Amino acid sequence: MHPITDPELVAGLAAFQAALPGGLTLDDIPVTRDTLAAMNAAMADMVPEIPGVVTSDHHAPGPDGALDVMVRIYQPENRPAVLPALLWIHGGGYVLGSVEADDVKAKVLALSLNCVVASVEYRLAPEHPFPAPVEDCYAALKWLAANTAQFGVNPDRIAIGGASAGGGLAAGLGLLTRDRGEVKICYQLLIYPMIDDTNVEQAGPTVADAPLWTRANNLLGWRAYLGQEPGSDGVSPYAAATRAEDVRGLPPTYIGVGTPDLFRDEDIAYAQRLMRAGVPTELHVYADGFHGFDAFAAESDAAKRFGGEQIRLLGRALHS
Repeated sequence: MHPITDPELVAGLAAFQAALPGGLTLDDIPVTRDTLAAMNAAMADMVPEIPGVVTSDHHAPGPDGALDVMVRIYQPENRPAVLPALLWIHGGGYVLGSVEADDVKAKVLALSLNCVVASVEYRLAPEHPFPAPVEDCYAALKWLAANTAQFGVNPDRIAIGGASAGGGLAAGLGLLTRDRGEVKICYQLLIYPMIDDTNVEQAGPTVADAPLWTRANNLLGWRAYLGQEPGSDGVSPYAAATRAEDVRGLPPTYIGVGTPDLFRDEDIAYAQRLMRAGVPTELHVYADGFHGFDAFAAESDAAKRFGGEQIRLLGRALHS
């Protein structure tokens, strides 16, 4: 992996490592969930209150008789009668994360994009492996599309997006939605998405590890999500989007990733496939952008450019 030389990003990575001594591991997923929940709560306490956003919790009918899916709706307090919408899917390696952990992110998106944001509380692996998480996301999307009048949403301007495993779920959801043909998506925002289950070669003398989200974590995350060995036969493209044989007909797409990110090569390769298939695609690769750099080095120039690009491109797609 590329060494990180940007001083602001070096400081951001150091801050993460100080906040989580020993780094992020999936050796004990329940313990890691509790640790991250506490760390996220502490970080949220340091963020000033974000006024001007109204939130409400709802429940979409679950897939195939499963429990209902909680969806938190965020909307600007002062808004026109009709707005576009973004279905937001949190990250966490398919085994971590929550709507609450992305609460600040969702509020910023609602205000910055002047849109309704629907954040999905999907079930987590390994307790609920594929297809449960992506089917929960689909259930939320279908519910949102069926209730556009209630939330003042333009049914022709619904986008999907997420970061890391959330980006992976968004990519799988894009394929699933295309193939079922029940809901129209105008854009997909894939932020350093986790989309290739074969990218599990372990670190060693000749294989450099990646910062923050390591190769060991990637192996464990994929194994938990798939319920089988990653890289084996029969993995669905709705679980790992790089498995898709045909990516034609997907909505316009943004993919952003950094050079030291473990997902760099798989994300670049997927973007190239989309381009060759005629899908309007924006690919942005950030030097020194380690996985999650926009969260842990939020005040850096790189993070501001990264976030600003996403807002400009997604805003154009939502409001055009």
